Amino acid sequence: MTGSDPAALAAADAAARLVPEAVEQGVLYIVSTPIGHLGDLSLRALAVLQGVDRILCEDTRHARTLLQRYGIRTPTAALHEHNEARSAAQVVAQLAGGASLALISDAGTPLVSDPGERIVRAVVDEGLRVVPVPGASAALAALVGAGVPAHPSTILGFLPRKGGERTSAIAWACRCPHAVVLYESPSRLGATLTDLAEVAGAERPVVVARELTKHFEEFRRGTLGELAAYYTDTPPRGEIVIVLSAAPPAELPTEEVLRREAETLRAEGQSARTVMEALMAKHGVARNVAYRLAHES
Repeated sequence: MTGSDPAALAAADAAARLVPEAVEQGVLYIVSTPIGHLGDLSLRALAVLQGVDRILCEDTRHARTLLQRYGIRTPTAALHEHNEARSAAQVVAQLAGGASLALISDAGTPLVSDPGERIVRAVVDEGLRVVPVPGASAALAALVGAGVPAHPSTILGFLPRKGGERTSAIAWACRCPHAVVLYESPSRLGATLTDLAEVAGAERPVVVARELTKHFEEFRRGTLGELAAYYTDTPPRGEIVIVLSAAPPAELPTEEVLRREAETLRAEGQSARTVMEALMAKHGVARNVAYRLAHES
């Protein structure tokens, strides 16, 4: 058991007692794995990884470090973005034949900016079971450690790298009325913070979380302008998560302005329901107010 240690093996032994009730035939388990600290693997996750017939890994070489640490000898197979589409039918066939499979990514929770969505969709479409085994998540770790309101929030993951899709995604993130969690590579962090500052304003609060759960874990808090300048001059290392604070609440138009807008929409032939929904979507008007203005004659 090269790479194993006494504490890890003790945890694996404890997890082994859960195997009979933790693993079922014909089930795809979506297993969260540590994002850094190898001690963040749950006993249930251990039991599943020990008990399934095969582990589908984003990178089998990367997974080997974790599996060896806990003495897990379950066979592995590569399942990544380049072979996911053509692997779906094979995975479904194995599950339909009674095999139990676990899907893991290199770190954290699969499908969150990681491969696996096509596999899960194919399994669900065939009426087979998908069972999540929750655990570590870089997005949630960053969110709860950032010091900004965590609920509600949106996880956007990696932004598109260029073009209109990137422009639209940044605009959406900057006007979002709650916290937004983004992933970014160290080499692009300064540029992304600069792009966000150009849209949201340099004074918008932001948090950059780096190397979560690892030895050099760091939360750096400031404004978009401050952190854009810092990371442009000081390129970071490691895994990066950005937590962008909520956009400040927009000032609602007066009721008279809303009434004139509702009248204009009705004059264009829009139904009362459409007028109500338009006022709510565009201005964030309370439903009861939008309903009243939409139905005024």
